[in-house]
Amino acid sequence: MQRRTILIAGILAAGGLGTLVASAAPPAPKGQDADIARHAQTMLDEGRKIFRYDTFGSEAFWGDALQLHKAIAGARHGGVGDGVSPKTALSVGLKVDADALPQALKNQLKAGKVNLDDPATTIALLKLNAVVGVTAFANPDGSVRSMGIQCALCHSTVDDSFAPGIGRRLDGWANRDLNVGVIVSLAPSLKPFTDLLGADVTTVKKVLTSWGPGRFDAELDKDGKAFRPDGKQAGTLIPPAFGLAGVNLHTWTGFGSVPYWNAYVGVGEMHGAGTFFDQRFDDKDQYPVAARTGSGNTRATPDRVTSKLAALHIYQLAIPAPKAPAGSYNAAAFERGKVVFNGAGKCATCHVPPLFTEPGNNLHAPSEIGVDAFQADRSPTHMYRTAPLAGLWSHQKGGFYHDGRFATLIDVVDHYDRQFNLGLTNGQKNDVVEYLKGI
Repeated sequence: MQRRTILIAGILAAGGLGTLVASAAPPAPKGQDADIARHAQTMLDEGRKIFRYDTFGSEAFWGDALQLHKAIAGARHGGVGDGVSPKTALSVGLKVDADALPQALKNQLKAGKVNLDDPATTIALLKLNAVVGVTAFANPDGSVRSMGIQCALCHSTVDDSFAPGIGRRLDGWANRDLNVGVIVSLAPSLKPFTDLLGADVTTVKKVLTSWGPGRFDAELDKDGKAFRPDGKQAGTLIPPAFGLAGVNLHTWTGFGSVPYWNAYVGVGEMHGAGTFFDQRFDDKDQYPVAARTGSGNTRATPDRVTSKLAALHIYQLAIPAPKAPAGSYNAAAFERGKVVFNGAGKCATCHVPPLFTEPGNNLHAPSEIGVDAFQADRSPTHMYRTAPLAGLWSHQKGGFYHDGRFATLIDVVDHYDRQFNLGLTNGQKNDVVEYLKGI
């Protein structure tokens, strides 16, 4: 008994039992726990690599068919036209991964010794795999023979830590600077689009350039609707690919889950070689282009997409929504706004914390949320998804809702105040905005 008392006294003198327990290393996982841990880490690593670097064989479309690499290179470097300089590339939203740049090149860039007006510099950056979301394929003589794209093209940006448009990758962030339509319109051959849509080159270019920065039309190749009935562009804002863990449906109109959309985009929009199946696209009234081309039942050999979907899914679910920077919102107003969000504003009825969307079937009819049905009716659901809000501060550029119809957050709050007759005061509305900026 005396010995036990001395032992306890020694533990207390050393800082207490809590210190002893805290200092003990957790046991290494064994058996199935070890298998799960290894599997999770392997899938995470593979998913990151796929998200950043896998083209899924899309070079057969972007390079071989559209010959977009020739427009980038320019006539002086074996291509066509003036070429695309780094300055031009940055101006249309392409980003450069600073971690992919050799230190010597970084030093030259800082010293202003790199010609950013020469397409040859763009080619060099492509060969270094430094252009986020784009891969060049070179001939033995060093010339570029093709190019493909990755998920990161639209769903990653950089932190601008080196220079505007050049920095460390931010995976999952929506690239709201990227002008996809303008980039595609530069392709020497737009025949794949003219054949698909039954339109001439001038019309195709008009459609592509109508989208503007941060927008893309992922239904055009299914329903052929190039513009809204009011004549406005029909593209939707590029959404973020972070904060999706626990969220049931993906995309603005809830087409399907994250892996569904990865297959849809990987095969149909990136034009990778893979399998995609959805009988809903056989509806010739809603999807005349898809029904004619059979794109709802695409099966490529070899399939370079399907085997990547699981790891890609896990990586995307692992990307957290970024925390708002300190000082970017009013902390006191944030706390007041949280009370309004969860109470008088009734925001949390649909945007249920901490997911900030509904657990379950998170879809609503257009009339329920007070917007037109154009985009909803391009979806098999004919509805709109309750968008998760965490990290909203990082993708405010381009506006809000699927098409950016609301320029500011206060415009969104005003809309819902009217739609649901909430009777919020101006102070309450402004507090909700600060809460939205901070979550």
